[in-house]
Amino acid sequence: MRKLSYCYLIVLVFFINNKITSQQWDGLTYYSNSNSTIGRLVDTNSATIKTYNFTGGTGYSTHFLPGGDFYRSVVNSGNVLSGGGMTGRIQKLDYNGTILWDYTYSSSTYCLHHDICPMPNGNVLVISYDVKTATDVTNAGGTFVGSMWSEKIMELKPVGTNSAVVVWEWKVWDHLVQNVNSSAANYQTSIVNNPQLLNINYSAKKDWLHMNGVDYNPILDQIAISSHNLNEWYIIDHSTTTAEAASHIGGNSNKGGDILYRWGNPAAYSAPGSTILNVTHDVHWVKEGIPSEGDLVGVNNRGVTSPSSKTTIDKITSTRVNYNYSYTAGTAFLPTTYNARHTSTGYSSNMGSSNQFPNGNQMICLAMLGSIYEINSAGTILWTLNTSGSCAQSHRYSLCYLTNPAPSQPTISLSGIDLVSTPATTYQWYVNGNLIPAATNQTITPSTNGVYVVRTTDVNGCVYVYSAGYLVGQIPTGITSYQKSKQLIIYPNPSNGIFNILNNNPLITQINYTIYDLSGKQIINQKNNSVIDLTDYQEGIYIVKIQTNESQVETFKLNNIK
Repeated sequence: MRKLSYCYLIVLVFFINNKITSQQWDGLTYYSNSNSTIGRLVDTNSATIKTYNFTGGTGYSTHFLPGGDFYRSVVNSGNVLSGGGMTGRIQKLDYNGTILWDYTYSSSTYCLHHDICPMPNGNVLVISYDVKTATDVTNAGGTFVGSMWSEKIMELKPVGTNSAVVVWEWKVWDHLVQNVNSSAANYQTSIVNNPQLLNINYSAKKDWLHMNGVDYNPILDQIAISSHNLNEWYIIDHSTTTAEAASHIGGNSNKGGDILYRWGNPAAYSAPGSTILNVTHDVHWVKEGIPSEGDLVGVNNRGVTSPSSKTTIDKITSTRVNYNYSYTAGTAFLPTTYNARHTSTGYSSNMGSSNQFPNGNQMICLAMLGSIYEINSAGTILWTLNTSGSCAQSHRYSLCYLTNPAPSQPTISLSGIDLVSTPATTYQWYVNGNLIPAATNQTITPSTNGVYVVRTTDVNGCVYVYSAGYLVGQIPTGITSYQKSKQLIIYPNPSNGIFNILNNNPLITQINYTIYDLSGKQIINQKNNSVIDLTDYQEGIYIVKIQTNESQVETFKLNNIK
């Protein structure tokens, strides 16, 4: 089965009050024009239901969470770097507009820009420039003369009202290839045979990639990214540690932070085939419960250029097999062209977004035109809205999604030989990224080794929530840093703060642990928890004592690195 998007409309599920017909899809549409301090929720009659007055202009995108809290990117007035889509700041607010968190990440060598993506655990993915000097470029085999703005994706955990911990990070610069400088570590004679890496000398310039869209898939634990300048969509593995993300091994895919899949411009990796994307934004997975679920879809700003320019919304089915993507060496990733295309009503030379709804409708935001409209599956326009200004993205949410209390993220525990989800209204289990048919109970007996995920719904039936993956029966593929006893494995170790306890004994049904610093001071005590979180603690060595229901005590050293 193909997979869903978490961020894009996050985890909205249709419910009984929706119009599952050719009519409009019910809900409230949010929009805020670029650099505006005003945001609005409007209904399907275009009546304003709620107006927000912000501190700081809208930078690019806003994403609501179940329960009505939302993240918004903000233009930071003190940015040193300048350019389109530059933000430098991110806020979290409640439904009434009260600021809960306000974080700035901006300097002469890094700056937040463009899109953001909330995650099931409450953290948020962001895109940041990662400035490299002219010397860095030369040492990496680059032929461009001058500094280059590389990119990085970070998972931020909000701390307090204005701080954050980077709990995971992926950098483009760790995954480069070139065939010019044979003395550089990233040298390869063939670019086309290394599509997992980015050719530093393809279309090189100061603002090289100009990434602009980011989305998270909680079943695959993977991230999709779009690049304006290279005309491509990418998928990378998020199940790695930060150290593994900088390497070529580890994670569910066992490819570290290398590119798992790319599409849109085969020339970027010297492969034969047609270039389909011509300036692209807002790549995301079509979410579960929607026609074409699991497909990748995004804005192709210059999708049609003759007889006149028109922006298109292009959709493809990837070549995914479990956590990887099938590929024939020396060729371009399939498909050779889009599987479906909507040619829009106009031309937006930049930015834009699309929403896919359970009844088959789509909502398109033509950013530069300030035009938002909804179509049915036949392409008939059902609704239009003029925002009276440039609006980078727009998204629609149901009232059920916005106004009911946010459900907790489910967790998985081991009971005997069974996996058990925390209580919910409905359940659906997956293994290795694939739906398990008829596995819809709170408990499942694993039939194969792998990573299990459970999807639950809340009592109101309008929100899908996804657990973190639970590994059954083996050390994760590619994990080389861990501590192991006869019964338990702690991985990764060292770690940048998150340590997992893997239980290889089906008789162990409860794991309690206590964490001590090197002075012997107790700092954490947890019951029945298989995850150790030291992200809020200083770098260094810690001691963990684990006691199980089998009356055994295991002691491990934890190396917490930053």
